[in-house]
Amino acid sequence: MDALRIEREGDLLRITLARPESRNAFDATLIEELAEAFVDVGKARAVVLAGEGKSFCAGADIEWMRSSAQLTHDENVADANALRRMFEAIDSCPAPVIALVQGHALGGGAGLVATADIAIAHERASFAFSEVKLGIIPAVISPYALRKIGESAARRYFVTGERFDAATALRIGLIHEVTADLAGALGAIVGELRTAGPRAARHAKRLVLDRPDGPDTARRIAERRTSDEGQEGLRAFCDGRVPGSPGFASWSPAALEPDVVD
Repeated sequence: MDALRIEREGDLLRITLARPESRNAFDATLIEELAEAFVDVGKARAVVLAGEGKSFCAGADIEWMRSSAQLTHDENVADANALRRMFEAIDSCPAPVIALVQGHALGGGAGLVATADIAIAHERASFAFSEVKLGIIPAVISPYALRKIGESAARRYFVTGERFDAATALRIGLIHEVTADLAGALGAIVGELRTAGPRAARHAKRLVLDRPDGPDTARRIAERRTSDEGQEGLRAFCDGRVPGSPGFASWSPAALEPDVVD
């Protein structure tokens, strides 16, 4: 892949936008590669989404935007659907996705932050849903952004397109943590994830995305309680020990099917 750098570090999968010369702005190639990268993340405990260089993602590439202005309505629909599929692939990734944000996260870059399960931003990062500044709207990213920041904040920041700082992003719910040490904050989060049952973490994410009703919630907890992983977790708690004792494989990422959430 030309626009991405993909690295596996044990149970961690790192996907890095690798177009620092353009502040990791979207073009057709990056959109296609990013969608493909999230199709199968294997047995990763977590996927870390980051941007190389001074910015996380500055939105749409200028040349890509210029070419879109020449497209017909139907061609624009097809172009936007490719972008939609990319965001859907990230949002529905079975493993928890952690966004590490530095520099700019503008337009679609802010949309990437909104699709992450956990978003950590450097204290000097800046954000904007800047589409209206170009005479367009944040339509494709709106389902993810609205879910994160709510209608009230969207009615301001979608309409003005203004830039806001990391403290504001934290206040409105776009991100979860502001730090001067992204690597240290990431290490702490990954450490917490590694104390969770790997299947349980994926099922917990699915719970948020699916928003099941009453009977389905009962079914899901019953399935988890009777699973090998659930049995080990409950026994370990009752025995006052750490889950996944030697010889018990299910607390390890090796127990995960590549892309299955039961």
